[in-house]
Amino acid sequence: MRHITTLRYVDAVARAGSIRKAAEELSITSTALNRRILAIEEDLGVPVFERLPRGVRLNSAGEILVDHIRRQFSDLDRVRSQIADLSGVRRGHVSIACSQALLPYFLPEQIAAYRRAHPGVSFGVFLRDRAAAEEALVDFTADIALVFEPVRLAEFQTIRTVRQPLHAVFSTDHPLAGRKSVRLAECLSYPVALPTKSYGVRYLLETILIDSTLSMNVVIESDSFEFLRFQATTENIVSFQIPIGLPAEGAVPGMASAPIDARDMPSGTIYMGQLKNRALPIAATRFIDQLNRVLEARFG
Repeated sequence: MRHITTLRYVDAVARAGSIRKAAEELSITSTALNRRILAIEEDLGVPVFERLPRGVRLNSAGEILVDHIRRQFSDLDRVRSQIADLSGVRRGHVSIACSQALLPYFLPEQIAAYRRAHPGVSFGVFLRDRAAAEEALVDFTADIALVFEPVRLAEFQTIRTVRQPLHAVFSTDHPLAGRKSVRLAECLSYPVALPTKSYGVRYLLETILIDSTLSMNVVIESDSFEFLRFQATTENIVSFQIPIGLPAEGAVPGMASAPIDARDMPSGTIYMGQLKNRALPIAATRFIDQLNRVLEARFG
């Protein structure tokens, strides 16, 4: 299996876009790495990289090769997981691409619960929202994706969908605090703090306003949901989030939230899925089973 090392080198150069940068990550000299690349190009009889003034780029042959390499690595991970399972050793690695809302509470809880039962399993968790989550599945960066309101699903095999009503977030002394639900017009009568346009929460709000007479006074934009939540507690503004990304009631001092009335705002959807026709490693399959049970119990 020593040839795998060379294939990993090719994949590393493709991801870095530079032999020098890849060599630094791999802790070898750029000269030695370049020799490895030249050797595999000689074996194939064609170059796989275009040499550019500042780095390298895959050509058509290289794209075919790297796709093959990543599929082989994925299959090898699955085989290793199955072999470890036969011996009773619960090992493996699970990589997850997810929307930001799942990072602060839901996934840490679920990963901790899984690792209590299978401490030999490691995890990689990557923030990839909307279109980027599916791309992570396609290039085998991720085994599983959990994404809110994805852009497209051409290569996405949906395992579960979870409806998520939009919540308004504000301080506990805000005039809207203490309500069981709030109207969208009430929320938008105050300045708002919103995620940037690449996020599903912003997409939902802007979509509903297309055919509405309402408008938003956006005073703060950020790609950090944590910042937006805490900013809403420090001044008289309103932000928005989905339930899976919110702390338990009273867990964060000074923070309150309430769902927006369903008459004003339809729920959004979290999609959990994997790459179509990919056989996942056992560790990832079992983690999906756990997530399925938890999501069913919490959200139906």
